[in-house]
Amino acid sequence: MIKSTITELFKIKYPIIQGGMVWVSGYKLAAAVSNAGGLGLIGSGSMYPDMFREHVQKCKKATNKPFGVNIPMIYPNIEELINIIIEENVKIVFTSAGNPKLYTKRLKEHGIIVVHVVSSLKFALKAEEAGVDAIVAEGFEAGGHNGREESTTFTLIPLIQSKIKIPLIAAGGIATGRGMLAAMVLGADGVQVGSRFAASIESSAHENFKNKVVETREGETMLTLKEIAPVRMIKNEFYQELVAYAKSHSVEELKEFLGRRRLKKGMFEGDLKNGMLEIGQIAGMIKNVESAEAIINDMIEEYNVIRSSPLF
Repeated sequence: MIKSTITELFKIKYPIIQGGMVWVSGYKLAAAVSNAGGLGLIGSGSMYPDMFREHVQKCKKATNKPFGVNIPMIYPNIEELINIIIEENVKIVFTSAGNPKLYTKRLKEHGIIVVHVVSSLKFALKAEEAGVDAIVAEGFEAGGHNGREESTTFTLIPLIQSKIKIPLIAAGGIATGRGMLAAMVLGADGVQVGSRFAASIESSAHENFKNKVVETREGETMLTLKEIAPVRMIKNEFYQELVAYAKSHSVEELKEFLGRRRLKKGMFEGDLKNGMLEIGQIAGMIKNVESAEAIINDMIEEYNVIRSSPLF
């Protein structure tokens, strides 16, 4: 066990949170992470309400440990998801991609722990003011959507930690025990891991995508789409097509171009050529597809070895 304000807040063994990623974080992954001592999150962003309820119910049966859900505030059916969370008595909610004031008060009135994901000090302070229980500070190394400022995780953590009074979780570029320890030395109370769990056995991503992540090397991901919402992806054929298209088309045309199920096509259906492949820079350090339990055990073992070295 590693004690921190995060393990106390969530009642978990280790301060490791699995990112709630679209097309990747179904109940199998969330339950596996929770059973291994971390906090698993169901990623609701790629689920219709009925499917989301089904995953919550299945996760309850698959683990007796705490788990949570991640909800992007830009989700079109967010009101339905909030109702399901309350009806199903979900205890932990991570909100992202929007204003935390919208639902924090309502969720907390039902005894739900609320965490908000930010990419800057400005939004961290707004989230704290909104009454959230903890903050995830995500650097631009991360996969998926992140900040336009391109602030790195190791810049954000000490900057935000010095200005807030609530627990802080580091995210972006963390996939090892060494990275976890470094983030906590800088002031984080825990870490959120996305990319390494995206390539895990229990991940609902397509095997083609998982294998592509393992093959990805340094410099083969890029932050793009700043015109709409910055996102980091692997530089495949679709990425090249996207960059060329964005140079000569309007934002509205770009949104329409992206609306062709590109993310599902790449990550869930395994079309490595025509699909969007979101992943973080840390993909270059992911060497194989492992179980969630093996990932957590490996991180904790490395963390403890370094923590007990003469350096500390």
